Amino acid sequence: MHNSKIAFGLIAACLLTVGCGSSDDQDSAGGAAQKALPVAVDGPQKGVIPQREAGEKLKITPLPPMNAPFAEKVEHNLRQDILRSARVPGETSAECPDGVDETAGAVSQCVAVYEGVAIPYEVKISESAKEGSSLIFFTTTPKKGLLVASTAYDSLNEQYGPTSGRTDASKLACQTLPPAKAVPLGKDTGYTCQYWGKHANQGEPGYATLRLTMGPQGSGLGFETIA
Repeated sequence: MHNSKIAFGLIAACLLTVGCGSSDDQDSAGGAAQKALPVAVDGPQKGVIPQREAGEKLKITPLPPMNAPFAEKVEHNLRQDILRSARVPGETSAECPDGVDETAGAVSQCVAVYEGVAIPYEVKISESAKEGSSLIFFTTTPKKGLLVASTAYDSLNEQYGPTSGRTDASKLACQTLPPAKAVPLGKDTGYTCQYWGKHANQGEPGYATLRLTMGPQGSGLGFETIA
């Protein structure tokens, strides 16, 4: 009988321990058991210029003089474009290794660099360009997107944070993103972010995982819920 009492006591203790463990699991069930991503996003990111203000606040000066070579003007334009895409002040440069063909409809290949990250560009001269004209119109098209960590975190806050109008999202976080990186256009960047919601985990409290995507034109970061 003495041994039986000991056995019963051990069983009861085990059941109590399991019960406590079960309670903890319930507290962390429905998504709380999912791990929080390492970079908490608790508001606007320092140094990131709002998209609507980037054109005014991120200007590269001085402008090339009127009599500067056309290629120099194009390169200045590329530096300006990549800086406004980054939305964060940083060191830029640009180069068109083979020069810029000024013929109407001609396409040239150039590279713009932001904080050491190179983004290839295509520069196309207007079809209406006239030889010898002092005014030549052209377009610049990035062939890759520029992903900047602080800008991505800021975009998450814009789209899911307190001022976004959403009432179902809190505890925003992301993977640790590289300070700057070239990524494919219009595709998944390979990185994820998340938010906590009452119904985010199959109708239960938990984290919703978001796929970070790059827009087709090299701007406009997006977030897609991963089912």
